[in-house]
Amino acid sequence: MDQELYSKERSASLDLLLRFQRLLVSKLYPADCVGQVPNIYSPDLLGVGSLLKKYTALLCTHIGDILPVATSIASTSHRHFAEASRVVDGDLTGILLPELVVSVVLLLSKNAGLMQEAGAIPLLAGLLEHLDRFNHLAPGKERDDNEDLAWPGIMGSFFTGQSCRNNEEVTLIRKADLENHNKDGGFWTVIDGKVYDIKDFQTQSLTGSSIL
Repeated sequence: MDQELYSKERSASLDLLLRFQRLLVSKLYPADCVGQVPNIYSPDLLGVGSLLKKYTALLCTHIGDILPVATSIASTSHRHFAEASRVVDGDLTGILLPELVVSVVLLLSKNAGLMQEAGAIPLLAGLLEHLDRFNHLAPGKERDDNEDLAWPGIMGSFFTGQSCRNNEEVTLIRKADLENHNKDGGFWTVIDGKVYDIKDFQTQSLTGSSIL
């Protein structure tokens, strides 16, 4: 109920901005025109691109002012982070920015030349540092990062009580030892000078043993 009330309080102005943002994107989205000369754009299209750049600059200025304050508050405790995240999620940062980024990437894939002419992308890139600082305060961030980087069957032991230090204190394995182990039905492999047992992963993999 609190979230519903919060949504109603901010919906009028944000809905208007969101509609305006979508209008800009729709005007820039390329139509399937036969015989159109590439990299030659009409003055109207360039005007919309210029307007998108001004809109993005204003949005980025606002977000650049909001995020450092949110980061300062969120760094106090997990509870403060949750509350700051709720406010940011209902602000321009959480409503307009995600859709704008996706739209710009889409436009870039469809018409890179026009987006380079518009010049909105470098403005968005300037927010990366602010967003990164705020996101690094999220509870469980390190666990999520490790899970994103993990390879199932190899890195799983790192998160089941076995510390990295224990994994470093391993016996030296010679090449002959590895070959003999694999001849006996094992599945050891060497990655960056370290030996990994991927036997369990072999049974889970859909790619087949030959690729592994």
